[in-house]
Amino acid sequence: MSGKLYLVATPIGNLEDITFRAINILKNVDVIAAEDTRHSLKLLNYYEINKPLVSYHRHNEDTKTEMLIEKLLNGENIAIITDAGTPGISDPGEEIVKEAIKNEIEVIPIPGACALINALITSGLNTKEFAFYGFLPLNKKNRKNILEKLKREDKTIILYEAPHKIIKTLQDILANIGNVNCVIARELTKIHEEFIRDNISNILEQIKEPKGEYIILLNLNNNQIEEEKTDISNKSIEEQYEYYKNKGMEKKDIIKQIAKNKNVPKNEIYQMFV
Repeated sequence: MSGKLYLVATPIGNLEDITFRAINILKNVDVIAAEDTRHSLKLLNYYEINKPLVSYHRHNEDTKTEMLIEKLLNGENIAIITDAGTPGISDPGEEIVKEAIKNEIEVIPIPGACALINALITSGLNTKEFAFYGFLPLNKKNRKNILEKLKREDKTIILYEAPHKIIKTLQDILANIGNVNCVIARELTKIHEEFIRDNISNILEQIKEPKGEYIILLNLNNNQIEEEKTDISNKSIEEQYEYYKNKGMEKKDIIKQIAKNKNVPKNEIYQMFV
């Protein structure tokens, strides 16, 4: 009988941000596969967890995945942990999950800290619809393509960035998307936790000495609305009427909206459709 693969979320800063269930799983599995074994030892020692550790990171994922799958097929239970947060979210985990599923190995999530979610819920931005893009590509062409894609989004956008790249990334966003409103979350759950809420250019002036891990949240929620409003306003009154009619709006609401678009009294528009 195959073992079970556990994806265990670990603290993103404060070591107390871990669940009782996560601690129990880590104490009872046969092997813990950690992104950085030296880093993870701080957490494991804090909770007096002593289990065999295997290094499992981006650069050895291909070779180590095969070895871990073999252990699972032999009946060993394995926990995947990363340096911080939830495995598979801009961290190792995705590849072994795919292979485990192929081999009909049970994959069990152990919920806990996730930096992007904690940044989102404290941002003050729209949480009903959002998109997570992780780290922007380093390749200039790929980076440009992603930024062009982001420019067309109309929701809250979440990015991760390292301290030595945060300035360049914000400059690229400013140049390609514009001076949009933004929230920067830094060092979540740690002593120097900080939120900066402003437009991109003002934030650039405030970040003098970048330190810690950054989460960038872009408020693009009105992008499409503003573009659509501008596009519709440039159409003829008859075209606007048909457009809003096709959207299911009532006549009185259509007239009110057209008058607003054209910046003229409602009666002037009403006379055209009596």
